[in-house]
Amino acid sequence: MRPARGCVVLCVAWAATVAGVVAWAQQPNWERLRQQMVQRYLIPEGITNPRVLKAMRETPRHLFVPPKLRHLAYLDMALPIGEGQTISPPFVVAFMTQVLDPQPQDRVLEIGTGSGYQAAVLSPLVKEVYTIEIVPELARRAEATLRRLGYLNVFVRQGDGFQGWPEKAPFDKIIVTCSPQKVPQPLIDQLKPGGLMIIPLGQRYNQQLYLLRKEGSRLVTKSLEPTWFVPMTGRAEALRQEPDPRGPRLLNGGFEHYDPDSGRLHVWYYQRQCTVVQGSADDPAPQGKHYVAFRNTQRGRMSQALQACPIDGRRVRRVQISGQVRLHQVSPRPEHQERAVVLVLFFDRDRAQVGQEILGAWRGSSPWRRFRFTIKVPQEAVHMVVGIGLFGAVGRVDFDNLRVQARP
Repeated sequence: MRPARGCVVLCVAWAATVAGVVAWAQQPNWERLRQQMVQRYLIPEGITNPRVLKAMRETPRHLFVPPKLRHLAYLDMALPIGEGQTISPPFVVAFMTQVLDPQPQDRVLEIGTGSGYQAAVLSPLVKEVYTIEIVPELARRAEATLRRLGYLNVFVRQGDGFQGWPEKAPFDKIIVTCSPQKVPQPLIDQLKPGGLMIIPLGQRYNQQLYLLRKEGSRLVTKSLEPTWFVPMTGRAEALRQEPDPRGPRLLNGGFEHYDPDSGRLHVWYYQRQCTVVQGSADDPAPQGKHYVAFRNTQRGRMSQALQACPIDGRRVRRVQISGQVRLHQVSPRPEHQERAVVLVLFFDRDRAQVGQEILGAWRGSSPWRRFRFTIKVPQEAVHMVVGIGLFGAVGRVDFDNLRVQARP
């Protein structure tokens, strides 16, 4: 939630079954696939702005990804674009665009061009888009793609986005698609009074998406939701503190920390149909005061939460995943890859997936029970993503006391 200069987050598009991918590859009706993307992934999750939905329906995402991955272009997932970066999932792009409230006369600054897709979505919605990419090859490629497709109000610069684009300032809106730990002061200076900025902030694996409004010389901050973007590099990188990849662990695995206003869990991102439940005398949490519940009544729809952590596959050869799970009439369709599971994905330095483990694959109903799985870590792995939920199955599954621990 790329996301941002290519959010390496994936909105686990479990709907991307092998059969489905093959079928889509054989029938590349891009317009139809864009319509399906909007109906399946955007509208059900709260994208309602008609101008944003129109832009998402009309922007050819498949032309912003490598040819060998185009059959995956309209699934709600991040895809690698080279140089260790990815293109953001469609929902992330639509959500950030909607929150930014683009207006026809806006001049927008984007930090983190990546493939150019986010800039292309903004192009018909605003007057001008100024976008900065620190990786020279990505900047050249994005500019060429945008020009070829006729996005003439998008202007690309290669450079460090931390500094912004002072000679084109001030801007009505700023969208940052990579994560610094703090808001760069140059971006604050280049935002108009009354202007909006959407930006992911935080540590490498513990980030929050914020909407900022500039009122005079101060910023009014609104917290939106947890996310996982690639880090802002350049000057911002020198200010970052990285966690130890030799000790992979999950944060908030007991689900005790959440936003009481929105109900969203802290740290866990891409939450879909996810509810924090406070235990009671009749229904106590296995540990602590809370557990998390995933409910789904529509087959194929995601009900999930994800979390990422660092891992050094050269030193950590195995990890143990443990926790407690309870089932309520879970009805999967294994042939469609719809299951109640713990999903573990591994990625290398280039954001390419190098391993996957599907743990549990539970069905039916059962009281709380413990689980423990030990899995191998690919030697190339530097990131691990743990997902929990129903992933397209219907019913309800509850989790508590989820942990990751390196094993000898």
